[in-house]
Amino acid sequence: MRPPRFWFASPGVVSTLLIPFSWLWRLGTVLRRWRTRPQRAPVPVVCIGNLTVGGAGKTPMAAAWLMRLQDSGHAVHLVSRGYGGSLMGPHRVDPARDSAAEVGDEPLLLAQSAPVWVARDRAAGARAAAAAGASLVLLDDGFQNPGLIKDAAVVMVDASQGFGNRQVVPAGPLREPVAQGLARANLVVLAGEPPAQQLACSRWPELAGALPARLAPVETGLDLNGQPVVAFAGIARPEKFYETLGAMGARLLAFHSFPDHHVYAPQVLERMRREAAVQGAMLVTTEKDAVKLPASFRREVMALPVRMMPTDWGPFDQIITAICTK
Repeated sequence: MRPPRFWFASPGVVSTLLIPFSWLWRLGTVLRRWRTRPQRAPVPVVCIGNLTVGGAGKTPMAAAWLMRLQDSGHAVHLVSRGYGGSLMGPHRVDPARDSAAEVGDEPLLLAQSAPVWVARDRAAGARAAAAAGASLVLLDDGFQNPGLIKDAAVVMVDASQGFGNRQVVPAGPLREPVAQGLARANLVVLAGEPPAQQLACSRWPELAGALPARLAPVETGLDLNGQPVVAFAGIARPEKFYETLGAMGARLLAFHSFPDHHVYAPQVLERMRREAAVQGAMLVTTEKDAVKLPASFRREVMALPVRMMPTDWGPFDQIITAICTK
């Protein structure tokens, strides 16, 4: 589902009419917290989440932080709900055997560089990770989930969308009120390019102290400058991917956007392959999309890896030091 435009516009008739349903959403959240007994994992848990529906850079941030934690000697495992996958878990993702249909596309991608568990019950997933040797659990999403106690939380905010019209679903994009969510965050990361970050801080003053970060392609040695490209992406914000390609100098002849977590039909893939071949162009997609493609098709497409890079890793290091030395 693509978010409706009125979520990111000035308050209007539609959002106003939906506010009573937002109250029901908020009541449901309160009741869920009241009925749930939070559980503590055997090891420290730090969550990467957001306040809005849709992507805010959690997965590329998780990928970058996992690598940094591993390089620092932490036995870190990631736990995910496994959105889009069929397995309930806890299940340790095996990139060589599991499919995106079973574990979800994001866990399958992240499992290529670190131990990853999918579990609808996040507390059970954290326990399984600890039993398998994890000394630290990184929770991908689940900021609003009350079942697992978080020792720290990082909230991601997309600079181009911010908090939208400040209304809670379905009147707006928020999963919970801004003040309520930010009060539980140890760190807020504002993802985007500097002009968008500046605009976001002026529109949403709560973001003035957020740590800036931006998407950056991983150095692969591939030069896209002047290269004709046909691109496709099934992520929350496909335009970010196309902007990255443009910044690398690629000549975008065509781009095809699909819903987040989209499953590609063979005929759609073949149509895009022919389109690129006819124009003498390279077919390019995201890492997240590539893991869902049939093995026979992956050699036809180039996957561009990106990571979320903060301007300063110091606040992240301070969070880990604090929760690991309690």
